[in-house]
Amino acid sequence: MPNPLFQKVDCIRLYVPDLDAGLAFYRDRMGHALIWRAAHEAGLRLPGSEAELVLQDERPGLEVDFTVASADEAAARWVAAGGKVLAGPFDIRIGRCVVVADPWGNPLVFLDMSKGLLITDAEGNIIGNEKIDATEKT
Repeated sequence: MPNPLFQKVDCIRLYVPDLDAGLAFYRDRMGHALIWRAAHEAGLRLPGSEAELVLQDERPGLEVDFTVASADEAAARWVAAGGKVLAGPFDIRIGRCVVVADPWGNPLVFLDMSKGLLITDAEGNIIGNEKIDATEKT
C-alpha cells in the first residue's frame, strides 16, 4: 500500500460575488473569525480544524484544496495513477499548487507549503511568509 498522497484538507474555497458581503455573512453572522485577507480572498477559521474556509470573488464554484508534501511530485504521481493535470503546477503565496481531475472528472487542488505559512498584521492583512519546518507540515 503506498503512502497517502493527501496530508490534510487545507481549505474549502467558496465563491462570493462581493467579498465584503461574503465576510458580512460568514464572519459577522455565522461567527467564523477572520484569519487573513487579501484583495480578492479572505481566510476564515473553522473551529476544531486546521482547515480554513476561504471566500474568493474571482472564480465561481466550490473548490477543495488538499495539502501535499510537494505539488510537483503529487502531480506526477496523480498522472501515473490515471488522473489528469488541469493546470500547473504553479507558484502560489505559500508554495506550489496544481489543479487535477480524477478519472471520473472530479476536480481537486493540491498545494504545498514550501514558501511557508502566511504572516498577518493585527487586521489580518498578509505581510509575508513564515518558513515552517518540513516535519511540522503533516
